[in-house]
Amino acid sequence: MTASTGARTLSGKRIAITGAGRGIGRATAEELHRRGALVAIGDIDTDSAKDAATAIGGDVSAHHIDVTDSESFAAFLADAKQAMGGLDVLINNAGVMPIGHFLDISEDTVRRATEINLLGPTLGMRAALPDMLAEGRGHIVNVASVAGKAAVPGGLYYCSHKAGVIALTEGARLEFGGRGIDFTCVMPSFTNTDLIAGTKGTKFLKNVEPEDVAKGIADAIEHKHKDVYLPKSLRQITFTQSLTGRRMRDFLNNKLGAYSTFLDIDQAGRAAYNDRISKS
Repeated sequence: MTASTGARTLSGKRIAITGAGRGIGRATAEELHRRGALVAIGDIDTDSAKDAATAIGGDVSAHHIDVTDSESFAAFLADAKQAMGGLDVLINNAGVMPIGHFLDISEDTVRRATEINLLGPTLGMRAALPDMLAEGRGHIVNVASVAGKAAVPGGLYYCSHKAGVIALTEGARLEFGGRGIDFTCVMPSFTNTDLIAGTKGTKFLKNVEPEDVAKGIADAIEHKHKDVYLPKSLRQITFTQSLTGRRMRDFLNNKLGAYSTFLDIDQAGRAAYNDRISKS
């Protein structure tokens, strides 16, 4: 992880998280609450947000949000600030992963996924930054994916969305540098959530758990890490791949199964997830 100096405690930090009704978002809410933070959970599925808040307990609040709608995002942040007495950190976590052959995925799905995965973090930053800049402090955490570092067949939409989130985060760090705002980009590998239902993973990298990602996010907020790779070995792997010639890189990725992961899908095992994201 790349860090700037100065650790800080999470006790009393006011943190809003999108897409926190399940998966990485919920695990992150649990971890942050455990470390003493005040947490506001946002999700388009209000029932899942309420269930998560109830299960975590304490003063965790639950709110509805459609991250693709700027008014909904503004309302979520306003409600979160009212519940927590302000906002110190926004975690843009909401995301979906349509996978399969490029031309087999419907245009409606492509549009909705692009709005959730890329427009969502953009709108979140636009909603949160004005007050953070006025106060001269704040932290934006964008949950991307290592898929944004290496495109693979069957994952063209998801990979391009996450590449955009990586660029968005790095660009914001440079544009707003020196104004008291920290920016973190989180890049997990395959994480054991509904997102990867029906896939087999790769031969060279063990899946991570949402709790692992949650701890990485919490540590990043405490220590102001700029980039978070999970597992940590991904940093070296992505760096090494960037130095490898295209022919050798393609050979290795084919051999290790990386290029078939999003094409060799158990459709029955993925049906429930696909149905849920079609309604998101």
